Amino acid sequence: MAVYECAVCRRTVFYGRRKHVYEKGHRQRLAGVLRAFSDKVAAARKMIKNATVERFDPQEHEQNFWCYCCEEEVKKHTSDGNLTVLYGGMLGHLCRPEHIKAVNKYWWTHQAEGKLKTHFILTQDEYERFKSSVSKALESYEETENVLIKELADQIREVEQSRMEMLKTALEPETPLTGEDDGEVWSNNEQVQGSITSLVDFEEPGPSYQQTLPSEASIMAQGAALTFIGQQASDKGNVHTGALPPWMLPDDEDDAGSPQNIGPSIEDFLKHKEKMSLKKLPPNRVGANFDHSAQTDEGWLPSFGRVWNSGRRWQSRHQYREEAGDKGTKRKRTEDT
Repeated sequence: MAVYECAVCRRTVFYGRRKHVYEKGHRQRLAGVLRAFSDKVAAARKMIKNATVERFDPQEHEQNFWCYCCEEEVKKHTSDGNLTVLYGGMLGHLCRPEHIKAVNKYWWTHQAEGKLKTHFILTQDEYERFKSSVSKALESYEETENVLIKELADQIREVEQSRMEMLKTALEPETPLTGEDDGEVWSNNEQVQGSITSLVDFEEPGPSYQQTLPSEASIMAQGAALTFIGQQASDKGNVHTGALPPWMLPDDEDDAGSPQNIGPSIEDFLKHKEKMSLKKLPPNRVGANFDHSAQTDEGWLPSFGRVWNSGRRWQSRHQYREEAGDKGTKRKRTEDT
């Protein structure tokens, strides 16, 4: 028996096509495929009466769609690089004779509903109507583009006119000064020059001279009879006045003449390192709270003397003392002899 491969279910069938196309699972999958494909076709059919022309956008207008009947990928829109006709490629594909043959074969192979076949085929009359609507859309698009171009040109002219007016006002000659104004200007200039010469005679030449010398803005303020606060001089200079930068200054020393120690000493560092190492150990370990600084005499003994096999643990201490006393007496005897 020949093996049949269903393109909708994506599996092979050993008992033939006639039984498989009437199964419930095949009918449900076929309905889902046709529903998804019909939504795309319905969106394209809306453009037959009202075609839309837009400026070309490569991210949106270079999309493709999959034709389940022809089993190939087709361009969704039609564009020439500048303008794009929405769903032009899809409508052109639906009216091709190859597509019509593929639809008839697809319906006969999968036994789809015959009423839905006409929805996936575009007649020549419908395609001619689409062409006429596209021509109207192109004319309206050109009109809107011309209007936009005129608006942009008017805006550019207004901006250029405002710039020319600003240049004219900037290049106009200033009003001439009268005799009284000339005398006031000369008197102000003499005051300013006198103040500058007095400052030059008083200050010594050097890096600090640039700091104490008033700027042009302060001189103009004195000449215009404005309030002048004065230069804010600081004790230490900066690199702009010729002073040494901070990284070239000598290190500060204390009263004894020895350089200041920055940071902890080596002993403090070692103690800190030992404390940090002890923190890593378990806190409830044996001997963790033992006071190593406490002093013990020679008579100190632990709470037990040895490993015990019977009795209580503290009794081994008495046994340890008895044996230690016996050993002491033996040693004394040997020393006396």
